[in-house]
Amino acid sequence: MKGKILVTGGTGYIGSHTVVELQNAGYEVVIIDNLSNSDVNVLDGIEKISGKRPAFVEADCTDLDALRNLFEANKGIVGIINFAASKAVGESVAKPLLYYRNNLDTLINLLDLMPQYNVKGIVFSSSCTVYGEPDENPVTENAPIKKATSPYGNTKQISEEIITDFVTSGAPIKSILLRYFNPVGAHPTAEIGELPNGVPQNLIPYLTQTAMGIRKELSVFGDDYNTPDGSCIRDFINVVDLAKAHVIAMERMLEDKSEDKIEIFNLGTGIGLSVLGLINAFESATGVKVPHKIVGRRAGDIEKVWANPDKANNVLGWKAETSIEDTMRSAWNWQNRLRERGLM
Repeated sequence: MKGKILVTGGTGYIGSHTVVELQNAGYEVVIIDNLSNSDVNVLDGIEKISGKRPAFVEADCTDLDALRNLFEANKGIVGIINFAASKAVGESVAKPLLYYRNNLDTLINLLDLMPQYNVKGIVFSSSCTVYGEPDENPVTENAPIKKATSPYGNTKQISEEIITDFVTSGAPIKSILLRYFNPVGAHPTAEIGELPNGVPQNLIPYLTQTAMGIRKELSVFGDDYNTPDGSCIRDFINVVDLAKAHVIAMERMLEDKSEDKIEIFNLGTGIGLSVLGLINAFESATGVKVPHKIVGRRAGDIEKVWANPDKANNVLGWKAETSIEDTMRSAWNWQNRLRERGLM
């Protein structure tokens, strides 16, 4: 085994895919998750794909005592990947205190305990929302941090500042901040994927549920933006490609491949695709129509943003490889698997 890694939020969407890739790479994994937006049965899918069931602790990372108990019971954790956070832009506008309490308290607790238990580094799940409405696209890591357009985005900015301040203070840890663009799709085995509790807050599960007939129609928030078709433009990245970047980042920290104690990488494809373009890509890849309607703009949404992934490609040694068509097929296969299981 290469080492023991704690994955917070590890039964969630990105977390579960990353656990698979960590185990495939030879790491021992401990998951902590409060199951607020995931299901414990995700562990079965992880085990089916990787051949190993990770250790699992059901607890909330905002509970410092619960986290301390985890470290006491699982000696030798060398790295943390932090996915434990509320993540929906729209919901954050409606429930800001939920987002600040959950996202910031979780991070502070983890950082507080890391030196006490000799944890070497933390890979932080950040977001392109820290760039706000960028001055130009594609966005590099040197782009200015803009005032956040949502409480969710603000928690990512503040979290990056907290990590930077803590490391700069002389704390004996390293950190890699991974600024995601828009993760979509599911594992090609259709054993794990995005499974939100209740009405989906994210685009793709709502899209696939609409295509399945579970939802009446998909709302496209605005068609009057300054883009070719009027809908917002994003950089949609396959979730397995994204998960693999976390494994590479963890190896980089643990093997001291960089002298820098903090590094930042954009994770995206480098291709901007509109929301209407994504719907078309889904319909083309699957042959299934998605009923949708144009509605008013949504508070907190950014007009257009996509990544310049050159630094991740050249320095981290990672690249997004899966096509949007294959990604959309994987999302649809996952939705069909949920229907077969009687879950959705």
